[in-house]
Amino acid sequence: MPQRLSIGATVFIVLTCALGLYFAFAAVQGPSGILRRIQIEAETQELEQQRDALRAEVGQMQNLTRRLSDDYLDLDLLDERAREVLGLVRADEIILR
Repeated sequence: MPQRLSIGATVFIVLTCALGLYFAFAAVQGPSGILRRIQIEAETQELEQQRDALRAEVGQMQNLTRRLSDDYLDLDLLDERAREVLGLVRADEIILR
């Protein structure tokens, strides 16, 4: 006849299994779990792409600012910006955007 486990041994096995399941769940779903890490990595990649786009835009603006500065004045750019801001166009001009 098979030997039955005592109540203490049964409680120990049940608690051990429950604790193991809790830690397994926390490792996958918890605030530091695998799924949260994947989500953070995806957000990081998206934010890095936005950062790179903003850096390119800042570089372009720095170039335009430098070209309009007192040290280096690009007359064509100045004329273009003045016409765009003031909304002035001569009758014989064609505007390309």
